[in-house]
Amino acid sequence: MTPVSPAPVDLVVDWDLAVRAAAAVSRPGPQVSNEEAAGSVAELRAASIRAVPHVTEVTGMTAPPADPALVVDRPGWARVNVAGFRTVLEPVVAESFRRREQPPTGTALAFGSRITGAELGSLLGILSTRVLGQYDAFGEGQRLMLVAPNVVHVERELEVEPSDFRLWVCLHEETHRVQFGASPWLAEHLLGQIRGLIGGLMIEPGQLADRLATALRGLPDLLRGTGSGAPLLDAVQTPQEREQLARITAAMSLLEGHADVVMDAVGPEVVATSTTIRERFTRRRAGRGAVDRVLRRLLGLEAKARQYADGARFVRGVQERVGTDGFNAVWTSPESLPRPTEIADPAAWVARVHG
Repeated sequence: MTPVSPAPVDLVVDWDLAVRAAAAVSRPGPQVSNEEAAGSVAELRAASIRAVPHVTEVTGMTAPPADPALVVDRPGWARVNVAGFRTVLEPVVAESFRRREQPPTGTALAFGSRITGAELGSLLGILSTRVLGQYDAFGEGQRLMLVAPNVVHVERELEVEPSDFRLWVCLHEETHRVQFGASPWLAEHLLGQIRGLIGGLMIEPGQLADRLATALRGLPDLLRGTGSGAPLLDAVQTPQEREQLARITAAMSLLEGHADVVMDAVGPEVVATSTTIRERFTRRRAGRGAVDRVLRRLLGLEAKARQYADGARFVRGVQERVGTDGFNAVWTSPESLPRPTEIADPAAWVARVHG
């Protein structure tokens, strides 16, 4: 029987090593008894279902029926995201191999795949301690996912009512599920944009070395906090790739900002302590120490935080002008998504889309 050759994407990243590295890097979660852990998992699943009608009411949007959230620990979150990275990269790497006259092979490739796997796993291991939830729009299951130890850690740190905080988090993630569920074109569009950007980055080793050198020359300013605060990936873009990244960032700002607006719009009638949670959550985000701020810059989390704020201002600005129904035109097609300049200028989006 002829052995099956591995897919090109499995030659460039050691995915099993990435999963192991993530598990090794992620710190243990808060101490809870078995009974407390089981109770947290059950309540998070229930909260993910409770969030559905509230998000529907606020957004005016509907999506296919939801299964209860997948509740995971930190290594479980990383494992799902390793699989997600593979899904994103698979056709891009295959096309890169196809275009090369002599695709990379042998010991160097195997060594490189282990390094890449270890780096990816380490990154996801760190992130796994910080993510509360996620809607896996690009995975096979397309399911809402909640990271139980992180939710418990933050609710304890903020000293807020656990049941309220868990529902509050679920409102945000359920909004993402509705965004993609009500707009069947959205996941494929974003996936194509992301793959296009990654494909442009898969260049010859010499060019890649030059780009990395440029990025590293700017690293001291980044670490001191006097640079742009963008992730290192942003530092290695050509002007064309920067424009492509800007379009992706605008779309992600819309998604994150909309979810923040919705979770706050649900309000105290449903989440009694939502005002307190928002105040303490915002203060926690702003009050981090110097080491944590540096880490957030290197991981791109500072840019992520700006996406929430910029996107929320855009959503509120549009809704003030044309209401919720007028805002929902944003979900009709790729052309209706805000352009990079429109995120900071909602009136421009309204003029272009509603004319």
